[in-house]
Amino acid sequence: MLSTYTPLLKDPATRRFMTGSSIGRLGGAMFGMSLVAMVSTRTGSFALAGAVSATGLVVLALTAVIAGRLTDRYGQRRITYPLLAWSAVWCAVLVAASSLEWPRWTLFVSYAMATVVANVGTLSRARWAHRMRDQPDRQHSAMSLEQVVDELSFVLGPAIAIGLATLWFPEAGFVVATLLYLVGTLVFLSERTTQPPVDGAAHHDTSLAVRVPGIVILACVLFMTGAIFGSNEVTAIAVAKDQGHPSASGLVVAVFSLGSAAAGLWFGGRKPSRSLPSLLVVGTGAMFLLEAPILLAEHLVPIAVVMMFAGAATAPTLIISMQLAQRLVPGTQVNEAMSVVLTGLMIGIAAGSAISGTVIENVDPHAGFTVPVAAGGTAFLLAIAGRAFLRRRR
Repeated sequence: MLSTYTPLLKDPATRRFMTGSSIGRLGGAMFGMSLVAMVSTRTGSFALAGAVSATGLVVLALTAVIAGRLTDRYGQRRITYPLLAWSAVWCAVLVAASSLEWPRWTLFVSYAMATVVANVGTLSRARWAHRMRDQPDRQHSAMSLEQVVDELSFVLGPAIAIGLATLWFPEAGFVVATLLYLVGTLVFLSERTTQPPVDGAAHHDTSLAVRVPGIVILACVLFMTGAIFGSNEVTAIAVAKDQGHPSASGLVVAVFSLGSAAAGLWFGGRKPSRSLPSLLVVGTGAMFLLEAPILLAEHLVPIAVVMMFAGAATAPTLIISMQLAQRLVPGTQVNEAMSVVLTGLMIGIAAGSAISGTVIENVDPHAGFTVPVAAGGTAFLLAIAGRAFLRRRR
């Protein structure tokens, strides 16, 4: 299996930007949990921490598309450097607002401003798309490698964030997350030779990527995928707490991500035998069918087992979605298209968390699992209905 990925990293330039991208994404994966730990510890309010986190997530989602379009038009370095400096300043303000106990509104403003960034994961995928544009099999492996890096980041990041905030001081996790994101992104940007070229004239004549029907379909599919992520996490925490094992919730969520990472490695080593739209139907169908048994699992151990298998369907679905997003638009809009699709994922995570939280409060903790099952079924129907639009290539 590893022989599939080794050739991708033989080039020193590729290793450099992947190293930077991986470090940056580990920091990015720590932000959400470290923010919740920081705010809840200082203020004693999980509701406030959740509200601040949700505000930042919405701002991140809304500005990601603009950042992606600007990056396509002016280049990765010209857009990412200013955004990096902007985010660093506001992260420092947020840490000060928390540690010095400034008015609560300053937490909302500073975190919202700090989330106006360039997504280093999207930038990294755009480099692979450019380098492997004439090698579809290797591009498939590269996108799988990218997804595995994402999954591992979300396995390690939250655990590190909680550990730092607990062992040191409430802001420790957020400070380290900021440093990792800054250092990783700077290392990524230091590798110039792999940056996709900019064709300003070609991009000037293109319409918004969100006007491409296939991109909208993908964004909706990933909205439902994000709802699976967000609702599984919130419900696992609620069920673990209800059963008297609150500390086990992190392990249950980690098992979901590990299942996804393992499936991503496996999927990347296989040559696709079907068209990408057909594979998306299979992937979303698997998300629904593998998640559904969780409605019958009552205790944490069987829940963890079901989530491990359910997680195995998400990585292939995300990999396929990213490849489709690249094919549905001109090469001058790859960053923008992937940003639109990933925006659907991020908003879906927030929506899934909120909806499952409401179900948990009004019914019972386990009932929260109806949300990811319903989201998986909806994603499957969307993939079937949108196949015609997803076949249209640039």
